[in-house]
Amino acid sequence: RHAQATFPENPFIHGLLGLDELCLQAKKYSAERPVGASDLRNFAGAIAAAGATKGVFVTTSDFTAAAREFVRLSPTRIVLINGSDLAKLLVEHGVGVRTKRTLEIKRIDEDYFQSEDR
Repeated sequence: RHAQATFPENPFIHGLLGLDELCLQAKKYSAERPVGASDLRNFAGAIAAAGATKGVFVTTSDFTAAAREFVRLSPTRIVLINGSDLAKLLVEHGVGVRTKRTLEIKRIDEDYFQSEDR
């Protein structure tokens, strides 16, 4: 189940992941525009209004120290994924990436050189 929030200026996804009901919000910001505490306060309010208890906030930029502190102290569980973390996840799961070169690493097979007399 999923639905878009009724806040057009601040849309998010609300749905089920396993047995957990959670909300997801993503912001495509430049590196010069980090996500602030007010963005996360609004998201926490939207999570509560949706009846969920958890959220994931993804951004292509980063989070301010105040935003991280808000999440640390908030009773609402919010996972933060910044641009660096997002890039790592995309590479790890092969999403939006191409293999440029494969490197073959060889090692000595010591069993091959063992004498059967020993």
